[in-house]
Amino acid sequence: MTSRELEEYRALRATIRERGTARVSIAVAGFAAWAALVLTTATLATFPVATLLPLLFLALVFEAVFALHTGVERIGRYLQVFHEDAGEASWEHTAMAFGNRFRGGSSDPLFTPYFWIAVAINFAPAVLEGPLRIEWTVVGVVHLIAAARIGWARRQSASQRAFDLDAFTKLKAHS
Repeated sequence: MTSRELEEYRALRATIRERGTARVSIAVAGFAAWAALVLTTATLATFPVATLLPLLFLALVFEAVFALHTGVERIGRYLQVFHEDAGEASWEHTAMAFGNRFRGGSSDPLFTPYFWIAVAINFAPAVLEGPLRIEWTVVGVVHLIAAARIGWARRQSASQRAFDLDAFTKLKAHS
């Protein structure tokens, strides 16, 4: 490994570490801020559509967590293809092998169950306000869209490692 390659490797490993920490911090801070927003809107607003503001905030927190996770995984596959030898038991090879062999052996990096619970809790104030049919429909559909987006991202995340590994392997073969 040249000094330039070593420097790149170290910088990218540091990026993975920092983004991993940021992902957890954003999730925790985001849930706390969302809870405060839910309580505020439930206390001050008496119309069901008011639940869309905290839902929007929750969706933004999820997208930030998802983007950080996606970036970390992509950097990991880059390191695996361009900086590790295939026959060598290096970090990225081992992490991917572990994930493939022991599915469900770790926590959910996207905090998906907690976001789904939060979407359901977010909908509760709308139900308690005795909404009209149109309010119930609009607010309910928007909450279902948010829950579906979380599920779609979870499925996409589950196949990302293999997709990125294949893409980087093809890029390396053509360079």
